[in-house]
Amino acid sequence: MFAYYFDLALRSFRRNKVLTALMVLAIALGIGASMTTLTIFHVLSGDPIPQKSDRLFTPQLDPATMNGYTAGEEPEDQVTRYDAEELLRQKHGLRQAMMTGGSVAVEPQKSGLDPFYVDARYTSADFFPMFETPFLFGGGWSGTEDQRRDRVVVISKELNDKVFGGANSVGKAIRMNGNDMRVVGVLDAWRPAPKFFDVNSNRFGEPEQAYIPFSTSRDLKLDRNGSMNCWDNGNASDDPEGETGVNAPCTWIQYWVELESPAKAGEYLQYLRNYSDQQRANGRFQRPTNVRLRDVMAWLDYQKVVPGDVRMQVWLAFGFLLVCLLNTVGLLLAKFLRRSSEIGVRRALGASRRAIFAQCLVEAGTVGLAGGLLGLALAWLGLWAIRQQPTGFSDILQLDVSMLLTTFVLAIVASVLAGLVPAWQACQVTPAMQLKSQ
Repeated sequence: MFAYYFDLALRSFRRNKVLTALMVLAIALGIGASMTTLTIFHVLSGDPIPQKSDRLFTPQLDPATMNGYTAGEEPEDQVTRYDAEELLRQKHGLRQAMMTGGSVAVEPQKSGLDPFYVDARYTSADFFPMFETPFLFGGGWSGTEDQRRDRVVVISKELNDKVFGGANSVGKAIRMNGNDMRVVGVLDAWRPAPKFFDVNSNRFGEPEQAYIPFSTSRDLKLDRNGSMNCWDNGNASDDPEGETGVNAPCTWIQYWVELESPAKAGEYLQYLRNYSDQQRANGRFQRPTNVRLRDVMAWLDYQKVVPGDVRMQVWLAFGFLLVCLLNTVGLLLAKFLRRSSEIGVRRALGASRRAIFAQCLVEAGTVGLAGGLLGLALAWLGLWAIRQQPTGFSDILQLDVSMLLTTFVLAIVASVLAGLVPAWQACQVTPAMQLKSQ
C-alpha cells in the first residue's frame, strides 16, 4: 500500500505543481537554516577524543597570593612551572603530561626552500600515548630523554612532506633555531577538534607541526606563546629564566593526567587537595585550598568552547523551521480540502478513514523528502558561505554521515507532523455530502 500511496502522491504533485513547489520550498528553507546551524553546533560541541575523554583530566590549583582573593572563585586554568614539574615527578596518574605552545624556525637543508617558522608544542613523553596520536613513522620519546634534555623532535606529516619529501625521516636531523634536532617520529594526519589540551589559542586550528621535550625547550630557550598570568609582577629574582622560570609566580603550563576510573579520579582530587595543603604549609600557596579536576567534556563546557551566539542561532533556526511548518500546514490543508470530492468518491467506494489518513500522511512525507533534498543543498550552500569567512573553525565545517541522516529524518518527521491536522480533516470528509454536490 505504501508504494501505491507514494505513486498517488507523485501524481498529486504533477497536478498541483505550484502548491507543491511552495510546500517543498517552505520545508527546504527551514531545513537548510536548521541544518546549517545544527552542523556548526555539532562540530563545535563534539567529543575530540571519544574513546577516552572520560579518563583524561586537567587539574586546577590556586597558587596566587591573597591580593584580589574572592572566596568561591574558580582557580587558575593553568599551573605554574614548579607545580607542573612537581606533579609530573610525583606521578600519581597512569600517564601525565605538561605542555605549552611555542614556535621554532626551521632551517631546511634543501635547495630552494627558505627558512620558515612553524608552531611547536613543548611537552613531556606521555603526551603521545595519552592522547593516542597516530604515527606514520617512528614514535615519541621516553621519559629518559626528557630528563637528559635530549635534542629530539616529533614532526607532523605536513612538515615531513615539506622538508623530507614524505620519506621516512626517523633518525635524520632537522635544524631548528640553529640547533640540530633528531627526528624520532612523524605524526600521521591528526586534528582533534577542538584542540582540547590547549584551548587558550586557536581552539579549532591545526595542531602544531613540531613536538619537542619541554626540558629541551627551556634548555635551548625556545620562544613560547600562549596566555600567561602572573602576580607580584611576575618577579622571580632568584630565577635566571624570569617569568618562565621554575620559581616564577606565573601560570602558563597546561597539565593533563590520565586516570583509569572514577575511583582513581576521586583519589587524584584528594591528592590535589593534599598537595595544595602541603604547598601552603611550605609558604608557597597563600589562599585556602581550592582545586578542581575536570575531564575533557567538562573542561570544554567550562571554557565555553561553543560560543553562546551559536547556541542562540540554533534556537532561532528551529524557530524559523517551526514557522515554515505552520505555513506548510496551511498549504497542505488547502491542498487536501480541494480534493474533497475525490476523497468522497474513494470513501464511497469503500476506502476507510484510516486509509485516507495514511494516504495523506504519505503525501506529506513525500513533500518532506523533496524538501529535505533541497534543504540539504541549501545547508551545503550555507556551510560553504561560512567557510569563506575568517573564523577559527570554518575549515572543519562539513556535513558528516550523521548530519546527512539527520537532515532527511528531520525533514520527513517535520512534514509528517505538519500533515497530521490536514490529514485528519481530510479523512473526516462525508461521502454523501460530496456525492450530492456533484
